[in-house]
Amino acid sequence: MANIKTVKRRIKSAQNISQITKAMEMVAAAKMKKAQDTALRGKPYADKINSAVNVLARKVDRRKHVLLGQGNQNGTKLVILISTNKGLCGGLNTNLFRFCFNLLKDVKNLEFVTIGKKGENFVIRWHKSLVADFSQNLPFTASVPAIIQMIVDGFGQFRFREVSVIFNSFISALKQQPLERRILPIGIADVTTPQEEASFAEFLLEPNITEVLNSLLPHYLENQLRTAILEASASEHSARMIAMKNATDAAFDLISELTLVYNKARQEKITYEIADMVTARLLVK
Repeated sequence: MANIKTVKRRIKSAQNISQITKAMEMVAAAKMKKAQDTALRGKPYADKINSAVNVLARKVDRRKHVLLGQGNQNGTKLVILISTNKGLCGGLNTNLFRFCFNLLKDVKNLEFVTIGKKGENFVIRWHKSLVADFSQNLPFTASVPAIIQMIVDGFGQFRFREVSVIFNSFISALKQQPLERRILPIGIADVTTPQEEASFAEFLLEPNITEVLNSLLPHYLENQLRTAILEASASEHSARMIAMKNATDAAFDLISELTLVYNKARQEKITYEIADMVTARLLVK
């Protein structure tokens, strides 16, 4: 017969855990909604700056712009790895690190910049070169100007051959997918749409297209990195919301099972007590 006090204590513990995980699920859902709204608000700006770079880059000699060049083919590849500071988000970080390892395990001259403590620990355990970590700066988007300045200087000095971002892209609340996005050298579309050409045909650019493009490219890079960070943030909160929901459901299932065990044990105890009372009365007679 199960110990009634032990089962009752386990039921109470499961109830406490379910309350905590339910609260964490609700908090994660609210944060996910906020991260989604932030990403959507920045989309019109992202579309416009992408169009501007595509149109202006086709009007200049790309060889005169370092950020539009091919970089130093003998240089290192720099990867900006965006993970999370905290756990309790299911297999989000594990899937990201597995994707990163499989993608880059054969790449030579590899360096990392990490955003997120989990990513920092992964790079250290992998024994790869860690150039900088920006996990302490909250929110993560606050580090964007410093990171962009660092990679622009390094690319301009021909230290890097390529700079890419690896992060969890937000597809839906139920699906997040690891993704690599190259940000340097800047890729320019082979063609521009008539709408893009028409939108800039009306403007007079001063002092000239080259100067405008030189000022615009760092903002373009900032936008690329900021978008990746916002997507990674939405993915983190989505994954945590799902993980906490699963934990809450598992706690409720455990409570149901333990309740059945508790009722069975309690019924057995009552049955034994009645049997003892009947036996005692028969002996007295």
